[in-house]
Amino acid sequence: MRILGLDLGERRVGVAISDPGGIMASPLLQFQPKGRSDLVATVARLAREQGAERVVVGMPLLPDGTRGEQARRTEAVVHALRAALPVPVAVWDERYSTSDAEEAMRHANLPPKRRQERRDKVAAALILQAYLEAGAPL
Repeated sequence: MRILGLDLGERRVGVAISDPGGIMASPLLQFQPKGRSDLVATVARLAREQGAERVVVGMPLLPDGTRGEQARRTEAVVHALRAALPVPVAVWDERYSTSDAEEAMRHANLPPKRRQERRDKVAAALILQAYLEAGAPL
């Protein structure tokens, strides 16, 4: 079962995909949606093209585990995705995924420009990999 992972940012959305066995996540792409309807349409198209049977969206919880303004915006997108997609949409704690992605790319000695070009899709892969490793429902 392939799973699509999403890191919803202020401007960009990072996308990752699992292997067919649901064991390993890989960065796929990032895009800049022109509003919520464009975001939903793009995710629907990607899920269809990639054969995804589930979508996992990173939920930006605050350090204490509560939901702030960004989490409320993410919940609205998750609601729209659930209404539009024929596959289940799950949420997963994504605290620190962007900073973890930045750190991993810095350790790989990627220059700042290349890190910026990949940050969101690497964060999406980290979110999806954590979901897979936790044994969350496939």
